[in-house]
Amino acid sequence: MLWSLIKIILFVGIVGALAWGAGFLLESQGGMQIRAMGLELNLGPLQTVLMVIALLVALWLLLKIVGLLVAVLKFINGDETALSRYFDRNRERKGYAALSEGLMALASGEGRVALAKAAKADKYLDRPELTNLLIAQAAEMAGDRKKAEETYRKLVENEKTRFVGVRGIMKQKLAEGDTDTALELAKKAFALKPKHEETGDVLLRLQAEKEDWTGARKTLSTKLRNGQMPRDVHKRRDAVLALSEAKDIVDEDSSIEARETAIEANRLSPDLIPAAVMAAKSYIKQGKPRYATRVLKKAWEARPHPDLAAAFAAIAPDETPNQRIKRFATLTRINPDHPETRMLSAELHIAAEDFPAARRALGDLVEKDPDARSVTLMAAIERGEGASDQVVRGWLARALSVPRGPQWICENCQHIHVEWKPICENCSSFDTLEWKRPPHSDVAMPAGAQMLPLIVGALDDKSGANDVSPVPTETNTIEEAEIIEDDAEIPDEADKKETEKTSGS
Repeated sequence: MLWSLIKIILFVGIVGALAWGAGFLLESQGGMQIRAMGLELNLGPLQTVLMVIALLVALWLLLKIVGLLVAVLKFINGDETALSRYFDRNRERKGYAALSEGLMALASGEGRVALAKAAKADKYLDRPELTNLLIAQAAEMAGDRKKAEETYRKLVENEKTRFVGVRGIMKQKLAEGDTDTALELAKKAFALKPKHEETGDVLLRLQAEKEDWTGARKTLSTKLRNGQMPRDVHKRRDAVLALSEAKDIVDEDSSIEARETAIEANRLSPDLIPAAVMAAKSYIKQGKPRYATRVLKKAWEARPHPDLAAAFAAIAPDETPNQRIKRFATLTRINPDHPETRMLSAELHIAAEDFPAARRALGDLVEKDPDARSVTLMAAIERGEGASDQVVRGWLARALSVPRGPQWICENCQHIHVEWKPICENCSSFDTLEWKRPPHSDVAMPAGAQMLPLIVGALDDKSGANDVSPVPTETNTIEEAEIIEDDAEIPDEADKKETEKTSGS
């Protein structure tokens, strides 16, 4: 506000001074007399002032003309002048306009247009770090992979754009399927910019695919230090890598190192089922059954799983069925209502030939939440209680039409795996396998599958029961169920004798 007031006062003062000067010149007497080349000019005061102003303007124009001539001479000589700067600004304006149009074409998916605009921008601008990147990406979009790679190599030569060039070539090699070269380029790109999250993810995935577990664990630790990963996720994935490393050591028959790595993997993530199983086996080999029991119990608390039960059985392989039931109470008391716990209890009682107890343990699982395993167990129970072959076949037929139960499924692509692996076989994603039921049954049955029990046997037909035959102790799969069915079709000795008597008479 004060500054505005000062400017107003100065403006009024200057206008007043000029008015006073003009009035003074008009009222004053005399003037200026000029004689030159036989001419004589008599000028009044005001005319004198105007003449002085005209001379100053003429002098200024003369100086400008001289400066222009000097600039033209310098321009012709190649020196930087106002003219050259003008033309440079003009070229720069055209170049940035072409660059902008090229970026818009690239975003619109017009590869050829983007490539043409990029070439035009490269012609006008002396900014290879900008134009080369646009040229490379436009060439990729247009399908000119050779030109794209050549341009990326130019970017590698410049220290400022080296990371962009290495990353671009890496992505090209990945698209071509050259994972070995892509892995080396990913290492270089990650070394140049370790905080780049996408490059770290690509490097980790490639190292896992190549089973470079040690390198993958180093990459994972770097990502944790850079704040690119929560600590709990790092702990889980480090356990997965340690487990994978332990499996490789087992394959190399280095048992001591395998045990240590397996135990480390279980320590990092106690709820990782494969790690718990391997750690338990390590303790069993060391003659430490109490440690193995503790590991399996903790994993069972997190999530019951058949592999945990199998490892728990391996602690005392020579025990009797009744002894096994008592020992397995350590697990069956945990999560007693879980389907896996109920099926485990049913299997233990079937092995002990206590079929009523097996039926009680199974409960209403086959009605409320049936799967192939629980229905197969029900077939074994019916067989053990003396039901007819038709009833057993009815249950086995139903086992073919119900869901298969939980399996190792990739969270990313829903691919089903026979066993746990750190890398998905289908989409190559890392640590995405989850033990759960698939969204749809992997057993494709015809529309009339519900009529199978009517064809091969009724589920509630208890008449004509045969003699009870031994029941297999392991009934985890449909293949084992087929063994039960085949066994049911074989006549026992009493039936054979009765048949011989009848034929003899």
